[in-house]
Amino acid sequence: MEKFKFVAEYELKSSPKVLFPYFNTASGLEQWFADKVIILPDQTFDIQWDGESHIAHLVTQRLNRAVKFEFVGTPPEEENRNYIEFKLDVSDLTHSTYLKVADYSTNRDEQELYSLWNGFIDRLKEIVGS
Repeated sequence: MEKFKFVAEYELKSSPKVLFPYFNTASGLEQWFADKVIILPDQTFDIQWDGESHIAHLVTQRLNRAVKFEFVGTPPEEENRNYIEFKLDVSDLTHSTYLKVADYSTNRDEQELYSLWNGFIDRLKEIVGS
């Protein structure tokens, strides 16, 4: 099945240092992104939504900058796995922090993805007071 890369950017009124733990820790991800997150050995995360487990490897982590999770078994080929990537960047001009989300999967419904990610980000903004 053909994949689609959804990318969206959100302004958050918080520093990367405050935001980063919400992207790379189980407790942080559970607050806004998933129902439950369990950290397994070897940088593997069991991310659960609606009672379903999705196993993902933390493949990239740059402190206070970026996190990328690749989901296993979707498909088994290494180069074309589903992934979610979070990147934080601070504008030199406005000093605002921007979160860039990349969601690479078989879901091709852009409107549904916007709605899903807007909901996630709204919850994150409530938590961090953004």
